[in-house]
Amino acid sequence: MSFKVKIKGFSSIQCDMPLSGQGILASTGLYRNRNIVAWRVNNYLRPLEWVLDGESSVEFVDTNSFEGTMVYRSSLGFLLLLATRKALGKSIFIRHSISEGHFWEFSDGEVTEEDLEAIKVAMADLVEMDIPISREVVSLDKACRIFQRQGNPEKGRLFSRVSMDPIEVYRCLDMYGFFYCPLVPSTGYLKNWGLKLLSPGMVLQFPTVAYPTSLPPFQASKKLSEVFLEYANWLKTMGVSSMVNLHDAIAEGKGQELMLISEAFHSQRLSHLADEVVNRGAALVCIAGPSASGKTTTSKRLKIQLQVCGKRPVTLSLDDYFVDRDKTPLDEKGEYDFEALEALDLELLNLHLNQLLSGQEVQLPQFDFVTGSRKEGKILKLDSDDILIIEGIHGLNDRVTQEVAQDKKFRIFVSPLTGVSLDRQNRTSTTDNRLFRRMIRDHRTRGHSPEATLKRWPSVIRGAQKYIFPYQKHSDVMFNSALLYELPVLKGYLEPLLQTVPEDSPLFGESRRLLSLLRFVPPLPSDKVPNESILREFIGGSLFED
Repeated sequence: MSFKVKIKGFSSIQCDMPLSGQGILASTGLYRNRNIVAWRVNNYLRPLEWVLDGESSVEFVDTNSFEGTMVYRSSLGFLLLLATRKALGKSIFIRHSISEGHFWEFSDGEVTEEDLEAIKVAMADLVEMDIPISREVVSLDKACRIFQRQGNPEKGRLFSRVSMDPIEVYRCLDMYGFFYCPLVPSTGYLKNWGLKLLSPGMVLQFPTVAYPTSLPPFQASKKLSEVFLEYANWLKTMGVSSMVNLHDAIAEGKGQELMLISEAFHSQRLSHLADEVVNRGAALVCIAGPSASGKTTTSKRLKIQLQVCGKRPVTLSLDDYFVDRDKTPLDEKGEYDFEALEALDLELLNLHLNQLLSGQEVQLPQFDFVTGSRKEGKILKLDSDDILIIEGIHGLNDRVTQEVAQDKKFRIFVSPLTGVSLDRQNRTSTTDNRLFRRMIRDHRTRGHSPEATLKRWPSVIRGAQKYIFPYQKHSDVMFNSALLYELPVLKGYLEPLLQTVPEDSPLFGESRRLLSLLRFVPPLPSDKVPNESILREFIGGSLFED
């Protein structure tokens, strides 16, 4: 039987027999210099071993894309599990991301230098042997038995919670894995990785969208590690270490309790931050973080805490200092680059900061996102005891506040830095978390479709890597804006939005990936979310909205 296969970026080919993605690559000689890890078949992400037996449209996926990096890092995680068991006979658990890598720990004791070297050797050997990673479809009961036998019963319980049957698993040698996405065909695909000791565990490095063919710089921060340790201890106290625990808690009617405790944790942390600002004698508080990190609500809640301390804080948004749309710089694709520092009128901003902190009266601007231009805002004058709070993605860049003495500044980096692990080997991405927040807010406040937000997101990520994350090391403190219960609340908003992405859209595959992730998240109604919550900044109903 002969059929036609249309390859994106290439002319159609005629096939005389069923062919896999590997087979098509081998027969055509396409993309020899690209790190192909999967393919989209009729817009659905599939493993390269997926076989075509009829007319199809396909697109090969490499590590330049979010889907490609997800496939690569999940496959690499499977390799790490195999190598650790082969070298040491031990099990390991993923905890969180750090410095563009994933932090893993043993279930018993710390990782030593000797352990690390043994795992590295085992990983290199497995890559050299190029062992097949095969896809199998098994029944729910068989999957539960498999993972019970491998010492991971929580994974089977999660499958049962979401009524997943049958289940697509992957096998390499005698080990099975489930990673919420396709895996590469064999261990030989996984040549690009790094493994670094970070007590008490280790960090697995992998390519990212910003570094698709190499490894990003490793910049582990002590401040960041302290945030993760604090959050891990809190999760342990709450008894919620994975998604199945979250399912259990919500099923037992503890959803509102999770909300209240999560919000109390934020309030406690903000109270401590206010004390630090006052004790430092700061005149200017700079709050920065990537898109959808919750900077606006954080600044307004910190303002309240500073008032409790007897101060008179005033907030100033960097977004109001955007240049007019026709003056916005363009990225390499010719699209508006709102993440670039040059998208701000730095001259006007520094003039106003200097005037305000010297006690002068200033006519502030207000940016209209609908018209793409500035208009006159409120008039502001600071008294001697006032504290000025500025927030925006570039708040930690010294060029933004170059007119202010360093000892007068207190710098806070805000981001959802943690998430609930799906299971012992899979975590929820904080980048996805911010994407979810932004998608809902963009649709609610700016009328943007989910497709438009997805299209824009890679540029946002590149901007964060270039303009925001390099400056987090300048922060005095880091504020973790993640909420334990937020994915269950966001799920009800996101699923209907993502379902609107049409099948012929180039973003359809990404929408399917996100929907497949949300499938494992328990739903939680939003009506009990406190109106001062960071989450309200995105879903609406915040008491801080103008």
